[in-house]
Amino acid sequence: MSINIVSKNKKAYHDYEILEKFEAGIVLQGSEVKALRAKRANLNDAFCRFIKGELHLMNAHIAELETTNRAYSRDTRSPRKLLLHKKELNKLYEKVQKDGLTIVPLMIYFNERNFAKLSISIAKGKQLHDKRETLKRRTQMREAQQAMKNYR
Repeated sequence: MSINIVSKNKKAYHDYEILEKFEAGIVLQGSEVKALRAKRANLNDAFCRFIKGELHLMNAHIAELETTNRAYSRDTRSPRKLLLHKKELNKLYEKVQKDGLTIVPLMIYFNERNFAKLSISIAKGKQLHDKRETLKRRTQMREAQQAMKNYR
């Protein structure tokens, strides 16, 4: 299983507590697929929202290639529809509406069959003290690993 990662949302792991992950397909135009293959995408400040019962990726930047015909060009931050099974959509909708959780995009990648996929997650926002606790825990783990490495 080899995946080709295009873009990661590192800020999501810092700002949110990841509860459950999903894999979604993305509806793209041909020039956008080419831009993704050239790794010209950015997920910073991206989020997911339900519009008319469908899940959309909002504010994700997929750059326009110079070779793209202007007649086929699309806004780089336009909403893109996400493809999920009905059960998954219902589960996500329920979590967002009832529990007040957020749907956060984690990364865009190409799977082994060369389809563009988006890894999304149900997430809960972290408070400032939670972020500090996570940083402290990571630092302790790093120091422990370093001490074990130097001990040998």
